[in-house]
Amino acid sequence: MKIADLGDIQLHYRVDGDAKGAPIVFANSLGTDLRIWDAVVERLPAGLRVIRYDKRGHGLSSCPPAPYSMGALVRDAERLLDHLEVRDCMFVGLSIGGMIAQGLAVKRLDQVRALVLSNTAAKIGTAEMWKERVRTVQSEGIEALADVVMERWFARGFRDTPQLKLWRNMLVRQSREGYAGCCSAIAGTDFYTPTSSLRLPCLGIAGSEDGSTPPDLVRETVDLIPGSQFHLIRRAGHIPCVEQPEDYANRLTAFLKETGHIG
Repeated sequence: MKIADLGDIQLHYRVDGDAKGAPIVFANSLGTDLRIWDAVVERLPAGLRVIRYDKRGHGLSSCPPAPYSMGALVRDAERLLDHLEVRDCMFVGLSIGGMIAQGLAVKRLDQVRALVLSNTAAKIGTAEMWKERVRTVQSEGIEALADVVMERWFARGFRDTPQLKLWRNMLVRQSREGYAGCCSAIAGTDFYTPTSSLRLPCLGIAGSEDGSTPPDLVRETVDLIPGSQFHLIRRAGHIPCVEQPEDYANRLTAFLKETGHIG
């Protein structure tokens, strides 16, 4: 386990693979930590420098007082990559991680050479919806949302397996403050205009049974970037890297090769 002390925030991160390899960075969804990528990372080809981190208020990273802005989350990622001396990475962002990816690519094209926007959008839901979720979490805790969230995260078949309990536990054990803070960041984000200015390789990934960011919403966002690609993963909800890691890793590996990120 490693901690990057960035002054006002301490971010937990992990680096796997070849220290001198082409960098690929993973940013997690709301209510999860970097373990959601375990099954994908172990299926990636050798030679990559694989970087994962917990955003503020999640996992083992520090938890400043809520609310957070998307600008702060983007700045956290930017400073972490500067700390690790990362340039020209492929940045894979899932859900709120995909929003961070869009913001970072607009701000720091020197850091990001290719994007994977997974189960995300330029704008997710409405501000009022997220504000209501903040109120619920602050008054009743994450447990009050857990069953509904599981229905959005996972396809029906996966929800019938014993594994569901593990991921539900991950959710409810996140910081209430951190979860609410990130909800506020999503509430204030509309990236349609800045994302439409991007000109870099982009792959969109969606789950056929995603109740949070349905496939059409993901496709609408990646279509803002000329030349982008789109991949639908069947029998998967909002976190396909957990449900269908082989499909996810195979498409990611193909994109790494198509963009020349690996040979």
